[in-house]
Amino acid sequence: MSTPVFTAPKLVIEPRVIVADDSAVMRQMISDLLVEAGCKVVAFATNGIEALAACQLHKPDVLTLDLLMPGLDGLGVLDGLARMNLPTKVVVVSSFSTSLVERAVDVLSRGATEVVRKPAAGVSFGEFTRDVTDKVMIAGSAQQNLTWLASTPATASAGTSTNQVRSARIGDPALPPPATRSVISTKVLIIATSTGGPRALGDLAPLLPVPLGAGSVIVQHMPAGFTKSLARRLNGLTRLDVREAESGDELDSAAMLVARAGEHLRFSRKGIAQLSADAAIGGVRPRADLTITDLTAIHGRRIVLAVMTGMGRDGLEGARAVKSAGGIVIAQSERDCTVYGMPRHVIEAGLADHVATLSELPDVIYEAMSAR
Repeated sequence: MSTPVFTAPKLVIEPRVIVADDSAVMRQMISDLLVEAGCKVVAFATNGIEALAACQLHKPDVLTLDLLMPGLDGLGVLDGLARMNLPTKVVVVSSFSTSLVERAVDVLSRGATEVVRKPAAGVSFGEFTRDVTDKVMIAGSAQQNLTWLASTPATASAGTSTNQVRSARIGDPALPPPATRSVISTKVLIIATSTGGPRALGDLAPLLPVPLGAGSVIVQHMPAGFTKSLARRLNGLTRLDVREAESGDELDSAAMLVARAGEHLRFSRKGIAQLSADAAIGGVRPRADLTITDLTAIHGRRIVLAVMTGMGRDGLEGARAVKSAGGIVIAQSERDCTVYGMPRHVIEAGLADHVATLSELPDVIYEAMSAR
């Protein structure tokens, strides 16, 4: 008997949004942009306390949140939403000094969906308009889709039947516990992710083996200046040495390189990292596809690729290269993706060897990295 595949309905409901900012000018600007893009702004807030009260009353799909408001800060708002069991997606819209970048990464790691820089030096109004409207619309659609998923039975991911994907032996007693795992092999792990990645990586990183094959790389889409803080945070969660990649770096079994935001991470045929300021591809830089294809050209079937939560299709061409070389491709399940974009394209193209929820990924990655 074939397994039924449930496909999410097309989303036609306009995302309901609350705009929280202590500047009346910014509140009106953000509201006007979102309404023009097709959102419904249901309330405004001038501080964190007002934001929580408005969210409890209106239960919006998305809250845009300035980190610099008086009173309750962004982390406090996220904690408040969690206590109220509100699934509202949070898009941080703020100015970012060096100290605020650290706070923004903390907020992302605690569940905020995206960050958007306010118009300032280095950020044009056009770029701001595109970022805030795109990210709020995507967050709103993701929230509606998650609500729909919660009401449907667990099934294979859309476009994938159970006989197309190898299942992992999750919870197999033969597997050693994560804290004691190590992988001595020549395999290389690459993780590609975007929206929702910081939080997902924070859950995954502590459970990865050390040493981890011949090395590992993360390509996370973030604004320029954010990945060093992300690497620092992940480094505090795992036994791996996590650091932002620099030109001249080489893979190391005990280290994990994080691609620097604002530059592509390339590798020479000798395996030497090279940061590139070439133009963004598909609106993103770093582009995971470039990193994946470079490393696949070197390591071939020894590549293990995990494509996790994120919008867009970055990782798809990389997955094709990995499959062509005989490597292993893992995609995060729709069930717990913040945005089911990057994994969906890989799965629907028939490139995923495994589809796994976030809680299953540590076991799946361990087995893939350990397999001969």
